[in-house]
Amino acid sequence: MTDYAIEVDHVTKSFTMHADRRDTVKERFVRGRSKHKQEFLALDDVSFKIEKGTTFGLIGHNGSGKSTMLKMLAGVYRPTSGEVTVAEKVDALLELGAGFHGELTGRENIFLNGAILGRSQKEIEASIDWIIDYADIGAFIDEPVKVYSSGMTVRLGFAVAVAVRPRILIVDEIIAVGDEEFQRKCFDYMRELRDSGTTIALVTHSLSLAKEMCDDVVWLEHGKVKQIGEAEPVVSAYLRSVNEKEALKRAERQAAEGIEYPDDDQYKLNQGNGDCRMTNVEYVDEKGNILPFLTSDHPATIRVHVTAKKDLYDVELGLAFVTDGGVAIAGPNSRAAGHLYALKQGETFIDYRMPEVVLQPGRYWLTTCFVRDGQMFDYADRQVELLVHADSISDEPGLVTLPFGVWSSEPGIAAHQGGVND
Repeated sequence: MTDYAIEVDHVTKSFTMHADRRDTVKERFVRGRSKHKQEFLALDDVSFKIEKGTTFGLIGHNGSGKSTMLKMLAGVYRPTSGEVTVAEKVDALLELGAGFHGELTGRENIFLNGAILGRSQKEIEASIDWIIDYADIGAFIDEPVKVYSSGMTVRLGFAVAVAVRPRILIVDEIIAVGDEEFQRKCFDYMRELRDSGTTIALVTHSLSLAKEMCDDVVWLEHGKVKQIGEAEPVVSAYLRSVNEKEALKRAERQAAEGIEYPDDDQYKLNQGNGDCRMTNVEYVDEKGNILPFLTSDHPATIRVHVTAKKDLYDVELGLAFVTDGGVAIAGPNSRAAGHLYALKQGETFIDYRMPEVVLQPGRYWLTTCFVRDGQMFDYADRQVELLVHADSISDEPGLVTLPFGVWSSEPGIAAHQGGVND
């Protein structure tokens, strides 16, 4: 007996694409066959194995071949070359309402879809109450499916797919269509299936979910296997690649457009007497390279450019890191750190160096303030966008990563353990 539920051996899948399609019999008769066609290679020599009872993730950008691969595993597509071997019957949830008939009620579609999935009449009847309860769509269960919302359809489709505990479950990321409560319900049940020995192959764009749920992950890039292995290192490598591509695109766009500093018209939202103005903010790495964004847990420098109309002395620079919702996360200032600056007339810059970026990934806004003894020269409130990315999935939720703390090695024993009346 093999230890693998699924084996993919050098699988290639190509599709023929016609530049001038003939959609009707008449068009084909009058115009003949399409002469302009080309082959599209959706999967190119892909190999991996999924052990029984594990959860396997497929990640990659849109168009990388993930959904095509799932359809190969489910038997919807056949490989152009190579071989897909499955050890047991596969249940799949690939598309919204796949197998549902719009004119039939939800209850009738349970029987129809169950039959398509290979369930016997007895199995469907034994599970129908559980399906209706799990889908939780109320009286709509006896209404035609054509009036269902996409969320209601996926609720019913998921319930039918998992009602008879599958041995191998193939799931595309259509669960994301459901509301937050149902998504949690689905993933809780999938964890229960995983713990009971079901093999799950899952396409997801949620990298935190891939790290949490998947034992192994394959990263597909333009139909090829870019990397395969345990979830955490593969997901981290994919994140780094995405960050590098985004950094390159931003750098190219900046080079093409040129760097332009704000003119006086752009200062109209600033407060202060204008003796100096913040003109630009850059993010810089340890080598002096300009960064398009900051990366969590990595060192970085925030470089604030300032133009002074005259020589100024004892100037304090304050920063504020603010969320989209207007919540100030932190507000470091140079005075508290023992630094007041002499600004020469013209343009200079001040650096704020962070040995490690403690902000979690997300979009924030940066406020800058130049002040001396209560006299405000310039206050630019949330005028600079601050993007923070990560090259790995964080295990700690929140906006910031706290400094390293020490957990107790084992639970302590309370001094008083008697009842309330002792």
